[in-house]
Amino acid sequence: MSTAIYQMVLGFDNCYILRGRFCILIDGGSLGQGDNFRKNIQKLAMKPEEIKLIVLTHGHWDHIGSAADIKDISGARIAMHRWEKDVLEKSLQPTPPGGTLWGQILVWLISLCKPFSHISPAKVDIILGDEDVSLAEYGIAGRIIHTPGHSAGSVSVLLDSGEAFVGDLAMAGFPLRFSPGLPILAENMEQVRKSWQKLLSAGAETIYPAHGKPFSADIIRRTLR
Repeated sequence: MSTAIYQMVLGFDNCYILRGRFCILIDGGSLGQGDNFRKNIQKLAMKPEEIKLIVLTHGHWDHIGSAADIKDISGARIAMHRWEKDVLEKSLQPTPPGGTLWGQILVWLISLCKPFSHISPAKVDIILGDEDVSLAEYGIAGRIIHTPGHSAGSVSVLLDSGEAFVGDLAMAGFPLRFSPGLPILAENMEQVRKSWQKLLSAGAETIYPAHGKPFSADIIRRTLR
């Protein structure tokens, strides 16, 4: 099964469409991105209803902000880890601690914006656990893998061909990082490292982060060493 990959920028977030027999969307972008989603889909000569599944890598505002709108537009089901589904269903706004000085400053800045933002709730249709979930029913050779660390319920999508869509398990773009590497925000950096070892052992070769451009997994290998 061959899988086409399309990047879609929705606010502060890189989201990705994977197209096999059916399409899945990875992450739901920042707040107020419903119209932007429609425009991006149109540019790709696709119809919104071709997207059958929305995989949310974790429950932070820039990844789930427009998930409810996109679900309404496309009719797709939402998949999210059981430890974070309440974040979307109850419109919560957790923020991970900063792992660097710049990360701590960003956490403070984000906290100032929280009173002025509201994430529309949406039902999580597929509750993910700690076990891998195959994407074969969508005609995509790959799986969803639980990769905690940035947050407890973080997940990644790994294709059999080596492309890994990791949410914020890595960061690669300004204003978060100047070069690819581990996240500057994380609940548990030791778990981040263990999740990376898991992904690398499973065959991850090209990393697609939510922030920044794709990069080689060799960068993470060197960091872990």
